[in-house]
Amino acid sequence: MTSEPSQINELRARAREIFLEGVAAADPGQAVEAALAGQSFEQPIIIAVGKAARSMAEAAMRQVRARTVIVVTNYENASPLAGAEVLAAGHPVPDAEGARAALRVEEALSHATGDVLALISGGGSALLPAPVAGVSLEDKAEVNRLLLASGADIVTMNLVRQQLSRLKGGGLLRAAAPAKVTALLLSDVVSDDLRAIASGPTVSPIGTRAEAAAVLIDLGLWDRLPASVTTYLSQPQPDLGPLPESSSTLIGSNKISVAAMARAAGGGASHGVHVFPMPLEGDVAEAARIIVDCAKGSGERGVFLFGGETTVKLTGDGLGGRNQELALRVAVLAEAAGLGDYVFLSGGTDGRDGPTDAAGGLVDPGTLDRMREAGLDPQEVLARNDSYRGLKAAGDLLQIGATGTNVADLQVLILG
Repeated sequence: MTSEPSQINELRARAREIFLEGVAAADPGQAVEAALAGQSFEQPIIIAVGKAARSMAEAAMRQVRARTVIVVTNYENASPLAGAEVLAAGHPVPDAEGARAALRVEEALSHATGDVLALISGGGSALLPAPVAGVSLEDKAEVNRLLLASGADIVTMNLVRQQLSRLKGGGLLRAAAPAKVTALLLSDVVSDDLRAIASGPTVSPIGTRAEAAAVLIDLGLWDRLPASVTTYLSQPQPDLGPLPESSSTLIGSNKISVAAMARAAGGGASHGVHVFPMPLEGDVAEAARIIVDCAKGSGERGVFLFGGETTVKLTGDGLGGRNQELALRVAVLAEAAGLGDYVFLSGGTDGRDGPTDAAGGLVDPGTLDRMREAGLDPQEVLARNDSYRGLKAAGDLLQIGATGTNVADLQVLILG
């Protein structure tokens, strides 16, 4: 028996509140201020790159008197900041503005005479493309597009990106030498591997050219790559020597946000709050099955919390993102399993899921019926990777606007 609409609406509101507490826990400004307390720098330059770059730079400027501040962020999060150059660029596919921003960053680093404070957050990889010699921006953007559609995880994607960039995989350190670089990082990578956050501009690379070529072959992408890319990756790796010394500190992560959601939901298992012990990764179809099986297998009602970053292998030409597709897949499986009263939310902490204006989806037992009433078949919607259209028809898009932070994705399942 399904609850009254008012009861489902209460569950939906609670799921949204819990999710937003997770987003708030990734506040980049507070994290930067705490990390910089008591520190001093000599003639510092601040370089902030990523979706949280503006917030991180603003907080740093309250603590550090810098002679140059450059902020590179996505268009949605870009706004003027007194005393700083704010440069907007394309994400998730690199664009010409990102290439110009990379040149400006390199020019500023070439004049560094003291300390460099690097503020790094998710999205920085696409926002600061800096393609290597012989590879055009258009060719690099095509590699990025193919990787996004392949279902590759973020570490694999950044292994490849690093090899095609002047600034990634420690390139920022080399550009700043001999200046000392101090990096503060907000992690959008579930493993919190610093080499994968924004493709690791201030740390060692994930792998080599040969390893990047091997994963592209394994993904079946090698023969579809621009000739300039295959030529470059086929060349021997030069010995550039050791990276300059630097200091890198993680100041925010998905794990921290999941813990904040648990507190907002009421505590631990004794209070009906269950945190999935492993990051939610891999293909969205498998992730949806894990979520529904977790709910069925627990034998309990309550709140189930997840965090991670899934992937979608595109087979259709629809519009959506991994969080929207995950929400819709959970709705389909929940209906088949007779899950009863539930709400499920999956959202990106940056407020944007794929190339859409939604952060994700928020579904309940009526979602699929509302889609059918709008003339849409949920299975056909999934086959086209058209979750945005399906959830919009059901009134179940999660839309919160750009948040200025990014610590991957959060999920909330409530069994009423």
